Amino acid sequence: MKVFITGGTGFIGGEVVRQLRGRGDDVVCLVRTPAKATKLTELGCELVSGDLGDSDAIRSGMQGCDAAIHAAAMYEVGIPTKQHPAMYEANVRGTERALKAALEAKIGKVVYVSTCGIFGNTHGKTVDETYEHPGKEFSSYYEETKLEAHKIAKRMMSEEKLPGIIVQPGGVYGPGDTSQLFDLMDQFLSGKLPLLPFPDLGICLTHVEDIAGGIILALDKGKAGETYVISGPEATMRSAIDTLAQISGRKAPKRALPTSLMKAMTPIGPLVGKLMGQPPNLRELISSADGVTFWASYEKAGRELGYSPRSMEEGFRQTLETDERLPDPVA
Repeated sequence: MKVFITGGTGFIGGEVVRQLRGRGDDVVCLVRTPAKATKLTELGCELVSGDLGDSDAIRSGMQGCDAAIHAAAMYEVGIPTKQHPAMYEANVRGTERALKAALEAKIGKVVYVSTCGIFGNTHGKTVDETYEHPGKEFSSYYEETKLEAHKIAKRMMSEEKLPGIIVQPGGVYGPGDTSQLFDLMDQFLSGKLPLLPFPDLGICLTHVEDIAGGIILALDKGKAGETYVISGPEATMRSAIDTLAQISGRKAPKRALPTSLMKAMTPIGPLVGKLMGQPPNLRELISSADGVTFWASYEKAGRELGYSPRSMEEGFRQTLETDERLPDPVA
């Protein structure tokens, strides 16, 4: 199979590429700067120079491909308002361009990588693919843009006969992660986390290899027009750190960082964020994490695709063993 992919230099997309190449598929990657995509070159990928704003490059890269995976997106929570246009252009317009190009190129199968984040705050409930965001309030601009892109994909699948499949990953972690979750793990293992921020934040933590494997399962076995949650086990930030503490032999912080203190610092968010290693928009960071849950069930993907993610304990242990950036565990 010959597969075109966007986001191949990213955390999830890069693992998708590795797994595709590992089983012998030909892979064409859209990359902004080919000279900086040496890992993809080493894997034997064909590179096409361009980005999500370049419709011609996307169409050119898709020529002769059997399938396409659109995994590229701008992900960050807590960005300042001035960065909203760039995020909208990447997540919404970029998705629209990529899926239209797939239609024009008559690609046989298209997988769009959405997110469980488009459900918004599930308020302690575990939802499935049929759940719809109430559309009134958004915890972050990322959530808002990804929901709009998700709706574009759904519309094109139903009205324009796009042979598409949507996958919704949960919160991702694993070796090579550069997210705020990795920063939190690093701070804890380095003994620099005396207070735990947002202990009740609910997420479905998913190892990057499982997400990439789920995307490929959707490519191979998914039914056109369907959506599949490919998340991991439900957790809270408190339970995640407790699990990491048990594995590493370190003591988990007992006390939480008062959210009221963070709210008081929002006027000087850029300065505080820089000092704490957090994004500058503390108000958005708080709204997306303070008592919010993003819980979704992967039962459908398990039933129809054979998707089976590893446990949080197993995933954390493997991450500690393979990510050289993290301190060595005590036990």
